Amino acid sequence: MSELRELYQEVIIDHGRHPRNFGAYPEANHHKEGFNPLCGDKILMHVLAKNGVLDNIQFEGCGCAISMASASLMSEILKGKTFDETDELFTAFHELVTEGRVSEKLGKLAVMGGVHEFPARVKCATLAWHTLKAALANDNTRVTTEETS
Repeated sequence: MSELRELYQEVIIDHGRHPRNFGAYPEANHHKEGFNPLCGDKILMHVLAKNGVLDNIQFEGCGCAISMASASLMSEILKGKTFDETDELFTAFHELVTEGRVSEKLGKLAVMGGVHEFPARVKCATLAWHTLKAALANDNTRVTTEETS
């Protein structure tokens, strides 16, 4: 178990410090901002979708290592996926970080399973995912990890 924990930490640190697909993407046709007020994580998701397929995903923002690593890993895994595949991976990822349930569908996203041991960090890990879902749905409501009044 300690080897898995080490891998988890290494991947989180690597993707947190050197996020993949990070930066502005003006050519995107879906954009959405998300915010986690508890941790201060902010993310701006940019997605180019064509014919129900995610051609490209870029993101901007700042936040804790878990938030940035989750967005980075998500952007790598979801490129080329259909909207339906994206929904399936969203569900599998949510089950991983909230319940500790590992699915074969997750691939290298499974390293985020350690988040399950730290319930306060689940919102950090899922912020990018919720922001992406809202972007694809052209949802005009504010994406936040907290209830708004």
